[in-house]
Amino acid sequence: MRIPRIHTPVELATGGSLDLDEKAAQHVGRVLRMQPGQALLLFNGDGLDYPATIAEVGKRRVTVSLGRPQPNRCESPLRLTLGQTLSKGDRMDYAIQKSVEMGVTTIVPLATDRCDVRLKGDREEKRLRHWQAVAISAAEQCGRARVPEILPVMSLDQWFQHTREVAVRLVLHHRTSQALTELPRPAEVALLIGPEGGLTEEEIAAAERAGFLPTTLGARVMRTETAPVAAMAVCQWLWGDFAQPPEKN
Repeated sequence: MRIPRIHTPVELATGGSLDLDEKAAQHVGRVLRMQPGQALLLFNGDGLDYPATIAEVGKRRVTVSLGRPQPNRCESPLRLTLGQTLSKGDRMDYAIQKSVEMGVTTIVPLATDRCDVRLKGDREEKRLRHWQAVAISAAEQCGRARVPEILPVMSLDQWFQHTREVAVRLVLHHRTSQALTELPRPAEVALLIGPEGGLTEEEIAAAERAGFLPTTLGARVMRTETAPVAAMAVCQWLWGDFAQPPEKN
């Protein structure tokens, strides 16, 4: 039986006991219906997994005993920052969930000209909390011990400034012939993904002026929630999880 992995946003220490936070306790006690003596893996985003054993299960409280932390080897050597244009319905959830599975480091929701979603104030805060919960759930499922951060919504100009120190910055669109395989191996990549209908010519030109390289994943036009997953899979193959170690001089 697979040991459940549970995120908890608290400090974890070897050999101590801990009352799980309300959300984690509800999931363990009411959803999974776990009992004393059963094993868990806890993580709080520090990059380690913490083996734990359930000591007590109450109506609203779950107490666990913590073991020695273990290194988690699920992180990619490639840092990936995703600038994802906002989209309606569950498409944004899908893009975030799958990007976490693909090893993304940071996700920035973007407001672009053809974006059909506008978020402000309380509505934006609510969506950011929801998307962060999606990222946490995806990290629990895929085995990561670091949860990618979901930053506040940015304009393209703000995104360009945010990523100005990133070595390789890519804007994906199908109206170019440059493939990812033609680029030198980087340690960090920023990906700019447009909305349904794509970025405007003016936005692509602005991205290029800001240092973004136009690149394509092939002749077919991908949906806005599919493009980041495909792009990150290629990046991981070329430069990350599956890449050969760089040659030594």
